[in-house]
Amino acid sequence: MSGSKYQSFVGSSSIQGGNATYVEAYYEQFLEDPESVDPSWRAYFRSIQDQSVQREVAHSDVLARFERIARDKKPGAVTVSQESFDARAAEKQGAVLRLLNYYRVRGHQAAKLDPLGIAPQALIPDLDPAFHGLDASDMDTVFNTGSLMHDGGDRLPLREIIRILKNVYTDTIGAEYMYITETAQKRWIQKRLEGAAFKPKVAPEAKRELLKQLVAAEGIERYLHNKYVGQKRFSLEGGDALIPAMDEILRGAAARDVEEVMIGMAHRGRLNVLINVLGKSPKDLFAEFEGKYSVDALSRAGDVKYHMGFSTDVEVSGKRLHLVLAFNPSHLEIVNPVVEGSVKARQVRRHDDIGARAVPVLIHGDAAFAGQGVVMETMQLSQSKGYATGGTVHIIVNNQIGFTTPNPIEANSNHEARTSRYCTDIAKMFEAPVFHVNGDDPEAVVFVTRLAMDFRNEFHKDVIIDICCYRRLGHNEADEPSVTSPMMYEAVKKHPTTMALYTRKLEEEGAIAKDEGATLVKAYREGLDKGENIVRTTLGLVGNKHTVNWSNYTKGNWDDAADTSVSLETLRSMYERVSKLPETFTLHNRVQKIYDDRNKMAAGELAMDWGFAETMAYATLVNEGFAVRLCGQDARRGTFFHRHATVHDAKNGENFTPLRHLDQDKYKFVVNDTLLSEEAVLGFEYGYSTAEPNTLVIWEAQFGDFANGAQVVFDQFISSGQAKWGRACGLAVFLPHGYEGQGPEHSSGRLERWLQLSAGNNQQVCVPSTPAQMFHMLRRQMKRGLRLPLIVMTPKSLLRHPLSVSTLEDLTKGRFQPIISDHDVETGSVKRIVFCSGKVYFDLYQARLKQEIKDVALVRIEQLYPFPREAYEAALAQFPNAKDVVWCQEEPENQGAWYQIKHRLGAYLKPQHKLLYVTRDGNSTTAVGYLKVHNKEQEAVINGALTGGKPAN
Repeated sequence: MSGSKYQSFVGSSSIQGGNATYVEAYYEQFLEDPESVDPSWRAYFRSIQDQSVQREVAHSDVLARFERIARDKKPGAVTVSQESFDARAAEKQGAVLRLLNYYRVRGHQAAKLDPLGIAPQALIPDLDPAFHGLDASDMDTVFNTGSLMHDGGDRLPLREIIRILKNVYTDTIGAEYMYITETAQKRWIQKRLEGAAFKPKVAPEAKRELLKQLVAAEGIERYLHNKYVGQKRFSLEGGDALIPAMDEILRGAAARDVEEVMIGMAHRGRLNVLINVLGKSPKDLFAEFEGKYSVDALSRAGDVKYHMGFSTDVEVSGKRLHLVLAFNPSHLEIVNPVVEGSVKARQVRRHDDIGARAVPVLIHGDAAFAGQGVVMETMQLSQSKGYATGGTVHIIVNNQIGFTTPNPIEANSNHEARTSRYCTDIAKMFEAPVFHVNGDDPEAVVFVTRLAMDFRNEFHKDVIIDICCYRRLGHNEADEPSVTSPMMYEAVKKHPTTMALYTRKLEEEGAIAKDEGATLVKAYREGLDKGENIVRTTLGLVGNKHTVNWSNYTKGNWDDAADTSVSLETLRSMYERVSKLPETFTLHNRVQKIYDDRNKMAAGELAMDWGFAETMAYATLVNEGFAVRLCGQDARRGTFFHRHATVHDAKNGENFTPLRHLDQDKYKFVVNDTLLSEEAVLGFEYGYSTAEPNTLVIWEAQFGDFANGAQVVFDQFISSGQAKWGRACGLAVFLPHGYEGQGPEHSSGRLERWLQLSAGNNQQVCVPSTPAQMFHMLRRQMKRGLRLPLIVMTPKSLLRHPLSVSTLEDLTKGRFQPIISDHDVETGSVKRIVFCSGKVYFDLYQARLKQEIKDVALVRIEQLYPFPREAYEAALAQFPNAKDVVWCQEEPENQGAWYQIKHRLGAYLKPQHKLLYVTRDGNSTTAVGYLKVHNKEQEAVINGALTGGKPAN
């Protein structure tokens, strides 16, 4: 506050300095929520924060000056009128407002959240009226309620204010939201929590319906436990309130005309959700327990039953909803981005920009939510360009135990499994509200679930429901949890189930008859005996105009000769359209040179480079009705400065994406620079590709090695999803690969890993060596009647290599060649055939030229898997006098393609052939870090391939 403003305050305030405590509290309230204070005070407080003053005034400075007013008794100070506050009354009023604020900020720490009651109840001094100078004599005094959202007027006795605050903030719901910076969001939550809507009276019929949900939740677990003794099912028992919470989500979705709800969850409680939420037939589940599978299921490798997904249509409140439970491996939380990506694809299909028609719901375990980095990565994507899905409803089934390590709700206990107070604390990074709720209060669970759905609908951002409960059994049904958690499980044994507690409550209220609970239990069990679902019946896969028939994309084969050529007229027409920039657009000089060269390439005056060919692949696909979605940490310009799918005005920084203007649909071409994440982003793109077969979805690693950070996505989804779950996807992955002396982390795309993961024609692994090969490979991915993953070792130095170029004719008449043979040598004079892939071919070619070698043929294998047997045999037959067949690679012997394809190279040789190989020596690292050493190794590899080699056996 400037000196003049301070003196103005002293000289004109309508209250004397002794009331500074009140002013301080009111100022605190203003900082929390400007709209909650009187307009005149709001104007004044804003004036002292005027940003036009030379020095920014700290909050502490302002409060210090308020206190100084209270101390100073300067001559000429204004005398208080009869209407002014008494100093002590003002101090008390300020204390009340501070108490209100602390209940909002810290009330959750004193809430009754632990059903077992084993976590020591926290003592929060800030919530004690005495801490603020309030005592028993103040309880019946009427105070201004400030911003408290209640229906009792703006003045209430302190006793009533405290009753409201305790009821709202320290009962069985603990709300965390005061860290949110958006005032509108905080005020919305306060209105819902503190107003008349808080814990509204539940109609008897609604209570009976809630009881039915709990009967079902407990009933299926007890039934499976008794019928299939000892079999793993990862019981939900103790977290039964999840089922009514999910039912409330479906009701809320139906009320808002949502068309699809997609659920991601780990294995705990999964079978319960399948039966009681999605309506899967108990008979089908029982068949799985008994080892009976359909013929279709037996055609795949399959997976355990608590990993399997499910999709169906159900009727809720007279509306039809499509429900999906995503397939999920036992890798904690990895399903999160997969669900988000699939939901995004469904939203795009509907042009649903705000996420009103397709909603993601993620169900977590407490320890996994706190411990797995992919949770943070996924939430970091939640509001980013190209990845926002309109908000996710997160439900944490908080068992207070992670695997075998107890993790009590109360933070003052010694935590072994996390540092943060709550498992949900990561949500504060993203200002997502958190509603902790006692799982043994199912009405409160339903209330916060409704609140969460409403918040998501209003603000389109993530929201967390933390159902604080317990795990009645061990990690699985064969585990003995009391070995490591004796005190907790002593309490669990004595604790009634949620259903039993709620049944007793309703009986005591008179909401149900004395034996009505038992009747519901019997009816549910009888339904299971008949193999019938009496909670929710599916309608089957009814479908709608947005439904995709995936059978059209799983019947093709790898050898389909898809026509990927494009006429010259079409190419030039497409280029003319994608090369146009706004008239006032100024390109950077280096980018202008690229555009000038591309103009020459389109005219046939200059050989075609990779950036041109890739751009034309995308343009022609969009022109033919496909969509393209390309993402990566530097995807718009390309890490190696070759793509420039998006260009930036050199004068004003505005950007322009020419390919987006080929079609009026803004989703036909999407290119995103992503946050620096591999795991979540790749998981998202995989999920997107499983839901949208007509979009060429591409994830590009900044360097191929960076795929390490997303290895679980490759292992558990991309390479094996088809075999385990029958989930097809056409995701393409670009992994820059090439040994240019850039050290261990910037050389290898780990080719050996993708070949090791290849079996049963599950994916393609390609190493294109020319722009035309890239063009045809990308077009083949969409034009062929098959959608399976494509792993591409993309080039780095080849992007500008003078020999790695193509012509327009290569695009108009060519097609992707799994093997490119050598037509520069006399076939009869060849004594040695060197097979290789990628950049090393050009090094070999230049060395052969320099050394004037005439009897060595260089053959490129561009598709390493599925191995092109016929083309390989044709290449061998082309050189009938060859004796040596050599495999050459830049990678160390224990890496690259050698160990994965040597049996294929040897299988089709003739008796006169001798198989040799040339590699770097085996190494524990992908490459050396010294350029001189690299060059020496590279020279040895090239010379060895042309004249030497090690025997394969």
